[in-house]
Amino acid sequence: MGAEFGRSSGAQSRISQWLRRRGRTAESGSAVAEGREGLLLAVAAAGLPIAPAAHPAGYRCSCDRIGCPTPARHPVSFAWQTQSTTDRGQIERWARHQPQANFITATGMVHDVLDVPLDAGRAALRRLLDAGVDVGPVAESEGAHDQGRMLFFTATRGTPEDEDEWWPCELDCHPETMDEHPGLRWHCRGSYVLVPPAQLPGELGVHWVRGPEFPLPDPLTLLEILTDECARYAGEPRDDAAATTAWPQRG
Repeated sequence: MGAEFGRSSGAQSRISQWLRRRGRTAESGSAVAEGREGLLLAVAAAGLPIAPAAHPAGYRCSCDRIGCPTPARHPVSFAWQTQSTTDRGQIERWARHQPQANFITATGMVHDVLDVPLDAGRAALRRLLDAGVDVGPVAESEGAHDQGRMLFFTATRGTPEDEDEWWPCELDCHPETMDEHPGLRWHCRGSYVLVPPAQLPGELGVHWVRGPEFPLPDPLTLLEILTDECARYAGEPRDDAAATTAWPQRG
């Protein structure tokens, strides 16, 4: 599916070609590390600030927390908001000194993320592209029992000088409130999402469907179709576990 939605009308970008090749060829450990670093630098080059995150340790999390509720899905530092950066040198040091680490991107500074159930997101992406809507970077976060998510990266709503002018929204999602938003979540100030490439417990992962080379769209241009498909998805019968468990999985 990634190749299908990653195509553009012109020549394919270097990143898109790179993503397709990864699935066709066996790479050495050093080539994998080099590819990972290149993808992280591409994210930073697109202006999205990133910071190191935990990674899987078997079916558990690499952090010291017993029974981590979000294994391999959270930053390693409580200062992740100020630590997040697009500085090439810093990202190269992190990538080389922490070869297993995932990375998060802090939202609400440059970009927001509209985060929807995977099936709803795939249907919405088809509709958006068919309608000629400019869609930006899109990632898939795999999940067990049909609990995957699709992440639509958009421009941020901005941070007004007057806090009274801030546009509050019941869709706003922060890491500690994800369980309250099983449908569409809007990650803005104070939130984050994993950025590809990321590994999750159970041999799952987060990967690009459309890479960071695509310009960030206005979130409002995507919102109607995303909410429509989320409503359609919520109305479809699903098993109880998938209907009641929000991403990230707790356990």
